[in-house]
Amino acid sequence: MRKSHRFWQGLAALSLVFLPLLLLWCAWRNPPYKALLLFLGVSLSCVPFFFTFEAERPTAAQLMPLIILAAAAAAGRVLFAAVPNFKPVTAIVIIAGVTLGKNQGFLCGALAALASNLFFGQGAWTPWQMFAWGLVGYLSGVLSRRGLLRGRLSAAVWGALFSLLYGLIMDSWTVVGFIAPLTPAAALAAYGAGLPFSLIHALSTVLFLLLLYRPWCRIIRRMQTKYIAAPPPPSPAHKTDI
Repeated sequence: MRKSHRFWQGLAALSLVFLPLLLLWCAWRNPPYKALLLFLGVSLSCVPFFFTFEAERPTAAQLMPLIILAAAAAAGRVLFAAVPNFKPVTAIVIIAGVTLGKNQGFLCGALAALASNLFFGQGAWTPWQMFAWGLVGYLSGVLSRRGLLRGRLSAAVWGALFSLLYGLIMDSWTVVGFIAPLTPAAALAAYGAGLPFSLIHALSTVLFLLLLYRPWCRIIRRMQTKYIAAPPPPSPAHKTDI
């Protein structure tokens, strides 16, 4: 492993701790321009994950499954736009993390959020969605490597839990960044208002994982075996003359 890769990987791990601490600090100290501060914080937190992936120097064959899954997640979000929070994005990002690893899993979630917001609209929420959906891909890759997401039922349970965590992340950004004065009653009201949408998100993630997890994992792994793990064809210089 190259030093640059280890450096960015370490920063990526630190960002998983930095962002919750920044939220807590802003809630406690209530600094001026806290919404801008949180925007800059989450944007910077995404950077190490992109550079970690870049340091791996992926080939075109390795990029293809990532591009396909990110495009499918973005298209699925747009396709189900009429149903609030009933989206396949989280399920597809989990599949990306399981099959492609934690770094590509993060990129799949981040790119899906960025691309689909070309339809839904970009704003201060975009980097938070990028980080939150990227986080599910990253953690799914970590859990998969430890053998904890072997079947679709375990993946569905994880998907439901993270859907609720996704809602908690997005609601926390809203509560800390925009509610003033920030009181326990106001925070509970905001979290309570977001809970039904998080439950719908969890339900949709479970349904999509039960439907897609096995066949899509099989397809992606077959693609990896055929186009990535297979040895390259011999060059013309190695061919015998006829």
